[in-house]
Amino acid sequence: MTAPDERFPRPRALRNRLARRPRLTPNAAPKPAHLPEARTPVDDEVWFLYMADGDRVVWSDGLAVLLGMPGSDLGRPGGVEFTRALLTRHVHRDDQAKALGSITRAWTTRESVRTTVRLLRADGGWFDVDCRLEPIAGHDGVVSGIRGALRDVSVRERARREVARLTRRGETVQASIIDPDPATGLLTRARFADEIDRAQRRGGGAVLVVRVEPDRTGATRQDDEAELLHRAARVLEGLAQPDNLLGRAGPNEISVLLPGASWAMARRQADLFVEALRTQPFVLPDRWVHARVWAGLVRFRPDGEASSHDLLIDAEHAWRQAREAGRPVVLVPDPVPAKDRQGSYRDRVAAALGTDRFTLFAQPILELQTNRVLRHELLLRVLDENGTPQSPIQVLDTAERLDAVYDIDLWVVEHALALAASLPTNAFQINLSGRTVGDPRLTAEVEALFDRYKVNAEQLTFEITETALISNLSEARHFADRIRDLGCQLALDDFGSGYASFRYLRIFPIDLVKIDGEYVSNLVNSAQDQVLVQALVQVCQAYGIHTVAEYVQDEPTLRMLREFGVDFVQGYLIGRPEPVSTLGAGTRLRSS
Repeated sequence: MTAPDERFPRPRALRNRLARRPRLTPNAAPKPAHLPEARTPVDDEVWFLYMADGDRVVWSDGLAVLLGMPGSDLGRPGGVEFTRALLTRHVHRDDQAKALGSITRAWTTRESVRTTVRLLRADGGWFDVDCRLEPIAGHDGVVSGIRGALRDVSVRERARREVARLTRRGETVQASIIDPDPATGLLTRARFADEIDRAQRRGGGAVLVVRVEPDRTGATRQDDEAELLHRAARVLEGLAQPDNLLGRAGPNEISVLLPGASWAMARRQADLFVEALRTQPFVLPDRWVHARVWAGLVRFRPDGEASSHDLLIDAEHAWRQAREAGRPVVLVPDPVPAKDRQGSYRDRVAAALGTDRFTLFAQPILELQTNRVLRHELLLRVLDENGTPQSPIQVLDTAERLDAVYDIDLWVVEHALALAASLPTNAFQINLSGRTVGDPRLTAEVEALFDRYKVNAEQLTFEITETALISNLSEARHFADRIRDLGCQLALDDFGSGYASFRYLRIFPIDLVKIDGEYVSNLVNSAQDQVLVQALVQVCQAYGIHTVAEYVQDEPTLRMLREFGVDFVQGYLIGRPEPVSTLGAGTRLRSS
């Protein structure tokens, strides 16, 4: 018994049939374009017959109608022979292997086979059919042909695909935008600020920020502070009213939203929260500790001028006043005027810069082609009152909103250039906020720093973050062009997420794109993230741009990124951020 030849010719690409456009006489209205005729599902069963003798295919008039073949090309029912190439041309490309496999199975097993495939019409449309394939055998048992009975099931399959689509969409859309802080389980600062905005639209209330530190009578570790904050959050959750919301305002800070509370009620609740934390002994992994607690309470009114971030800044400033005055709580009955708030924060930034409260860490970036660490990303850290490095997210977020981030970014650039000059064989990536990149002062300042430190510009890549905050695209483009003229490279951070946009690939001379870690951290287990990362890599390759994948935590992720064609990877698998002193040199600023 022989099986049909499995080497069916591949279908030709369907070509759009363009209607000839008639010449228009002056003032003549154009005729509407010819549209393909709408197809109505057919309930009747249609058929085709394939016979090995003569390699013949015949099909019914009903199937010809479904395929949109002109009647003049058909002749009488079953009376026209077509080659398998013509039949194959009407099977959807993605279903051709399934169709061929079903025919082969029916032929070789001599049993009926059922399958569902998509068929293409002559006009380019397609429809679904259930197909029952019956082998045709002679008296000697040898199969000599296949009969196919087809029924249009487009309505059923359309509904099935829609259910599958909705299921996939449900699996890929985040259930809630309220991201919990991993250390405390509370709302993140950004999400908490959103809730303040909502509360302001509904009415008045108050915002409380509580600072919690372990008692310094004994030795403490950074882990102690994280564990204490976690346990303090659980205490406050137990005391909070049903409509209260808790969030993480910053390092060692818990924020509480008291929507609709009167000022007298808000003050009583603030006193209750602070007293409970001050008197509560906390059990840490190896000992008991008491907490030092201060708080700032600020009232807001409906539709007030102060934004949610302004209120958080005022409450944070208030707890600092409480600590300086030795009081448990400082009250702010009305938000601080905007000018005073901005001036106060600029003073804090200047003080931090002047007292070396900022420091740099470096995280290695691995090139996948050579498997060598050829560059490091420089990361800002803020030293707290105990000299412990903390994430700068809170400081940078506030500085962005109060237009005070420029001085911080310039501090980073100067220390990065000093570091590069002392380590001429190392390459570094420097983060710049979108607001700083659009600042007209930046280009001249950076050029002056290059002249001062005599650094090799090829060692440096400037990363643009928060691109939506670029206030002046012309200045930003001028800066980008100038640093590339000097020999530096330009990178776009958090691509595929947040504010990063494909538009910036055309606006700026980008050399490097950093794929947001949100799509990398679960890459091996998420088919959707795999599709997205592959697409981003292909886009960047088409634009001539290198790619870096962040948050690479394990070997399977690394292997998959290598297969996708990613150029560089970064994450805890490659190396954690470490003080720049571990690179072999400190950042010594040269005197001017």
